[in-house]
Amino acid sequence: MSTSLAFYRDILGFAVKQSTSDWAWLERDGVELMLNTRYEAHARPPAPDARVVAAHDDTALFFACSDVDAAYAHLRAYGVAAPEPKVAPYGMKQLYVADPDGYNLCFQWPVG
Repeated sequence: MSTSLAFYRDILGFAVKQSTSDWAWLERDGVELMLNTRYEAHARPPAPDARVVAAHDDTALFFACSDVDAAYAHLRAYGVAAPEPKVAPYGMKQLYVADPDGYNLCFQWPVG
């Protein structure tokens, strides 16, 4: 939780409304997001299961982002591995990154 919390708070700019070692309730610009651990503290394995993390690949959170290029520059400045934004065939400029748990995040805005 501490790694994910640091990513969403320190890099993406979410404010922490409440948190414990097992969950965090975050807010930014009217968007609320709840993070929760897969395991309670007493049952948590010493390292993430790679198969479980790989299974997150089909999950994405989409954020409206009016300046995708600025978001890209911001993430890169914080050392986040992010490919350059691309325009999807349906006219959305999109920037995909993975959070520390392997969930996909897409920052997007209509082109033109």
